[in-house]
Amino acid sequence: MPAIARYSLSLSAVCAMPADRLPRLRLALAESGLDGLVLIPGSNLRYLTGFTPMLSKRVVLAVFPAADRPPALALPRLEAPGVRAHLGEAVTYHPWDDATGPDAAVEAALRQAGLTGTVTLGVEFAAMRVQDLRALERAAAALGGRVDVRDATQLIGRMRMVKDADELAAMEAAARVVEEALQRTIEQIAVGKTERELAAFCANAILAAGAEGLSFDAFVATGPNTANPHHEPGDRPVQAGDLVMIDCGAVVGGYASDITRTVAVGDPGEDARRIYDVVRAANAAGKRAVHPGATGEAIDRATRAVIEEAGYGPYFVHRTGHGLGMETFPCHEYPDIVQGSTDPLPVGTTFTIEPGIYLEGVGGVRIEDDVVVTPDGHRSLTHFPRDLMVLTP
Repeated sequence: MPAIARYSLSLSAVCAMPADRLPRLRLALAESGLDGLVLIPGSNLRYLTGFTPMLSKRVVLAVFPAADRPPALALPRLEAPGVRAHLGEAVTYHPWDDATGPDAAVEAALRQAGLTGTVTLGVEFAAMRVQDLRALERAAAALGGRVDVRDATQLIGRMRMVKDADELAAMEAAARVVEEALQRTIEQIAVGKTERELAAFCANAILAAGAEGLSFDAFVATGPNTANPHHEPGDRPVQAGDLVMIDCGAVVGGYASDITRTVAVGDPGEDARRIYDVVRAANAAGKRAVHPGATGEAIDRATRAVIEEAGYGPYFVHRTGHGLGMETFPCHEYPDIVQGSTDPLPVGTTFTIEPGIYLEGVGGVRIEDDVVVTPDGHRSLTHFPRDLMVLTP
């Protein structure tokens, strides 16, 4: 474990202000007809700047103009020293006090960014709060115009889905950490242990293995509960003949891993063994479909075809996978590996492949791996065994 701990420390460069991302953003904004991008604290802001302030009830708005000007940040005065310590002079600062409110600071940030008059700005539709939008609208009006907002989620999602060497190194470290924790958790499985106990052990094992955090709350389901893809761990104890599903992830260097394995405690029965074999074949088929230019839809079709041919099509009830990177709780990013996802996937795109079959009264099986598109196909970042592990009851 010391090797992973040292490796995670060497990834500190991932958190520095990335030199190439603002030029790429400006180009993407110009191509989309946007005058700028406005973000609140979160992973998109961290991706572009290497740091994000804490999200609180106070307004924090980061303004990125399409023109070649520095980003401008409107933020509470009490947060300014800490943010400046991380970002230095890479952005301009426009602090505000509780007594006066954020409007003048947001107005100053827009003016500094050259975004006066009527402007079209990209925002995160699923993240920006009403109070943030209203502050933006008031500032635009004070500058003699108005703001037209468009959803920029996919614009920045397309930037983030292609990982550079430092990002991939962090993700591979996160995969190694979570696989060590997964192995330790499987070793704890025994008749009488509850889902809740195993989930808590798994979470602690992830941190003990060198993670800086969890990608999401560790998921453990046993017996019939494995037929629920998003089961919340409860007090059901492991019983002989159970399938046990574990879904967990680690964060290292700011990047997430996400893995699922299903094991058996004693003989799970012929039906369970059959669906396990089908899911394992679907996982392999999905990975074989990965290559530069492949689409999420095509990869989803490859996994789904195996499951449908075996007669279990109605019991594969979710998409094949999701993008993976900086997001946590949940660790879902662009692109989606699902029908209707038709963007070609370039080299460096990272995502999960996680087919599953869920049979009420029998149980469920999911096998999930993290993969990256390579020039000659794909590389799996996760390597944990995929054959059915049958534990002694």
